[in-house]
Amino acid sequence: MSRNPFFERSVLPYELPVFAEIADGDYLPAFERGMAEQLAEVAGITAGEGEATFANTVEALELSGQLLGRVSRVFFNVASSDSTERTEAIEAEVSPRLAAHEDSILLDGELFRRVEGLYERRGELGLDAEQMRLLERYRLRFVRAGARLDAGQQARLRELNAELASAATLFKKNNLANTNAAALILDQEEQVAGLADAAVVAAAENAAALGHAGAWALSLQNVSNQPVLAELTDRAVRERMMAASLGRGFAEDGANAELAVRMAALRAERAALLGYSDHAAYVVEDQTAKTVNAVEEMLAQLVPPAVANAEREAGELAAAMRAVGDQGELRSWDWQFWSERVRAEQFSVDTEALRPYFELERVLWDGVFFAAGEVYGVTFQERTDLRGYHPEVRVFEVFDADGSGLGLFLGDFFARPSKRGGAWMNSLVGQSTLLGTRPVVVNNLNIVKPPEGEPALLTWDNVRTLFHEFGHALHGLFSNVRYPFFSGTAVPRDFVEFPSQVNEMWMARPEVLANYAKHVDTGESMPAELVDRMLEAGQFGEGFRTVEYLAATLLDWAWHRLPAGAAAGVDAEAFEAEALSKGGVALAAIPPRYRTAYFSHIFAGGYAAGYYSYIWSEVLDADTVTWFEDDSAPIRDKGESFRRELLSRGGSVDPLAAFESFRGRPPIIEPLLTRRGLTA
Repeated sequence: MSRNPFFERSVLPYELPVFAEIADGDYLPAFERGMAEQLAEVAGITAGEGEATFANTVEALELSGQLLGRVSRVFFNVASSDSTERTEAIEAEVSPRLAAHEDSILLDGELFRRVEGLYERRGELGLDAEQMRLLERYRLRFVRAGARLDAGQQARLRELNAELASAATLFKKNNLANTNAAALILDQEEQVAGLADAAVVAAAENAAALGHAGAWALSLQNVSNQPVLAELTDRAVRERMMAASLGRGFAEDGANAELAVRMAALRAERAALLGYSDHAAYVVEDQTAKTVNAVEEMLAQLVPPAVANAEREAGELAAAMRAVGDQGELRSWDWQFWSERVRAEQFSVDTEALRPYFELERVLWDGVFFAAGEVYGVTFQERTDLRGYHPEVRVFEVFDADGSGLGLFLGDFFARPSKRGGAWMNSLVGQSTLLGTRPVVVNNLNIVKPPEGEPALLTWDNVRTLFHEFGHALHGLFSNVRYPFFSGTAVPRDFVEFPSQVNEMWMARPEVLANYAKHVDTGESMPAELVDRMLEAGQFGEGFRTVEYLAATLLDWAWHRLPAGAAAGVDAEAFEAEALSKGGVALAAIPPRYRTAYFSHIFAGGYAAGYYSYIWSEVLDADTVTWFEDDSAPIRDKGESFRRELLSRGGSVDPLAAFESFRGRPPIIEPLLTRRGLTA
């Protein structure tokens, strides 16, 4: 026990966790000791003699739970990035215990009385702006957690929180298993026609690894429309691929569909207990949106023009099918395939032909890192002497413009069966001047790993994801706050995507694109006319992408607008169909980006009633991009302003107030409407 690597702060640079010494058996003892230590620290706060002060109550809370924080940050990243049967078992055991632990603190009556007392006399305490905001946020956190409920209500709340924590863990575990099990096994090489040679080899290797030597296996990503649908020429294979994708969690056992219904019911009951009409109302009150009406008004502006665009696109694709003698109906498994062919015809752009210009190493170093240097003055050095949690994880030290060490960035880029789908950023060490810590952040992506010895060639969407997730990483790396509560990306859910979406702009910036878009074999730059066609083609299909996203958003919203008791006996598939119809996005050829049974964002992540956040944040993003592009000041000056006013502040200031201060006015939606082609 004394050698448990979590029991002491790491001595590695930036307190990078000592992954070489961490074993699965270390997690549970560290969780247990971490919870016990924090409860003892909280007991010390409430048992203190004399009057409550900011230092002996609020700041003491910020200093508590450091061991628990260390093990939690590492474990939950590893549980998503490189799960094992042991970590799955630990997560199933510890998740409800952590929920109960948090309740024991936030429902501590004496602790709440101390915080409430400080809040009531906050004007007399001489607090600075960050301290005042911390006190206000802690008090609100206690209230929203149920501190004002009576004993019976709090007991039921604890039960709800524990069951929801267990259900979310099970949903994630099921989804990973369902996605892996749904891999499409093909026994004839002609069935993979249309795939690039390297992709065919990778599919054969994948099949062998799954126990199907001599076959080809197409593994699924955690989205409805699988990227491979754009390439497969065999329509029957495409149909099978789409069926495998859409059926996850609804098939024989239906476990995740049933689990989602149960979770929606539990969330609705909890919201009612806390005094809200539904879970969405509870969630958005503490976001920048503030009200369900604000979210619904925004969505109402977007749905009709997006659907009109998608229907126009569908007409173009159907015409392309008819032009080659295919009189069949355009179906969901046809959309991406014919979209690529229409795109190629209209813009003379073959998506597969672009891949050689987007080699991972060059995109990373000469694109993502180069752009960060041009905008913010930071530089990067790979630290091969430092180890990540998996052999494929790479560690980079980040230096500020003055040469001082800023933090560490870990890149975990490739898909594997032990990693959940999607892409995300996690913090392994949070920045805090109170704790004396500097940031260590990790980006997880799910790029298909190439055959041994082959370069990893990306799609344009892969490039976008790389830039997007690095925007989250910069948000964490540039954090400059005193208190852990506010560190890095600890901002409202409907604001957190804003910095990452802004970072996407640099992928197509001419000086950045020219620096990394070079042929993997010849080193030649992508021809200017191909660049122009590619960027123009990038706007093609915007109707599809917007409807696909809005369908998932409205599905999330429908589940979480249910009042208490309304989910009883609900059939998930029937509910889905009705929600999409009511939302005006029930287009058979465009399934939601996520269906209920694999919608991990909302049932195994933090986006319940918050998937709208992406487009809400995009309003801020599109507005900010116009500012970056207006040539009113050098890019480095603008980068410093954006970093100082927004990226470095974390949650220490009101995010919309920070935006308005930075922009000189409230955000406007017009740049977003223009970007998405929704102005007509």
